[in-house]
Amino acid sequence: MVQSRLDVAIVGGGIGGLFAANALCAKGVQVSLYEQAPAIGEVGAGVFLTPNSVRHLQRIGLEPAVEKWGARVGHDSRYFRHDGAPIAPVQVTDSAGWNATFGLHRADLVDLLAEALPAGVLHCGHRCIAFEQDGNMARVSFANGASAQADLIIGADGIHSELRPYVYASSEPVFSGSVAYRGLVPHERVPDWPTDRWQMWLGTGRHFLAFPVRAGKLINYVGFVPSDKEMKESWTAPGDPDVLRRAFAGWDPRIHQLLNKVQQTFRWALYDREPLPIWTSKRLTLLGDAAHPMLPHLGQGANQSIEDGMALATILAHADRASAPQALLAYERLRRERVAQVQRGARENGLRYDSAYSDLGVRDAEITAHAAFRKRLYDHDVVPDAQAAAAALT
Repeated sequence: MVQSRLDVAIVGGGIGGLFAANALCAKGVQVSLYEQAPAIGEVGAGVFLTPNSVRHLQRIGLEPAVEKWGARVGHDSRYFRHDGAPIAPVQVTDSAGWNATFGLHRADLVDLLAEALPAGVLHCGHRCIAFEQDGNMARVSFANGASAQADLIIGADGIHSELRPYVYASSEPVFSGSVAYRGLVPHERVPDWPTDRWQMWLGTGRHFLAFPVRAGKLINYVGFVPSDKEMKESWTAPGDPDVLRRAFAGWDPRIHQLLNKVQQTFRWALYDREPLPIWTSKRLTLLGDAAHPMLPHLGQGANQSIEDGMALATILAHADRASAPQALLAYERLRRERVAQVQRGARENGLRYDSAYSDLGVRDAEITAHAAFRKRLYDHDVVPDAQAAAAALT
């Protein structure tokens, strides 16, 4: 029996923090969410949502908003060799055939999650600079002079998390050796481009991805290219469209058709971290990229953060102030190995996508066989296991 209503503070207003806040509110937990930006705004480009996270958006009543703002991709999704020769279909459903696979503009997903929160939950302009805790409470301090006290703190503040060092010794992000050029092209500039599919072209040392967002009004593209120069992980560093076009010269003419319409692009250095052995310190835990930043080669960064949020909310719904630290440990035990497997899988898939094989026939066979892994990934439902973990606490 819950003895007292939990008071939770979340630091970080990205997809993971916003979803966790919604899921906790839906469970009746008192939540305050602190975001360092002065306002929730249009940042980033495309996000790919898959069935393993859409089922949780459905649970909190947001599937209609995803369907409105997203673009569902279907069975015509394909992998191609760099010259356009088809390799294999892309797995877009779970094992039951449920197609809940969408491209969304990141800003649209952030907006719909923010708008679903009750008034007074979201606080912008709060950059976390310090954390402290005792046996009963935890506190975060912000650069604007404010502070927040809560029964527990969730660090959802990204790969450069301010809160991670309070949980585990600092470590440097691992540079992948690749940089992604990303951006959006209005569909009206490329009216023949299909808006019902996810498409990826694979070549030596690089690959190119395109899928629709914003109900098909925009085409999201990402060109992954090698780089021996590390740069700060950022979605908003400017890139040179001509450099991007040269990187894919001689590839499928469809890519040239799209890139010829690119007027602005951004460079995104690809980093992850080694899986953390510890996510939790008493009344502080980590979520999303703060706990497990991963390369984008499985399209699972946002999806795994949503799984985190649903697991955490399911467990905390059965916790009180006294049992909250044990509940956070149960959340960590439930999620840590799952996301470590996805982190490793993203690295391995990047090698496939960049054709790091002497025999491309082997690569193509692995791409084809990868559909079985995708089904298992998409079938996963964290809620039954989270309910069992919560029951074990009582």
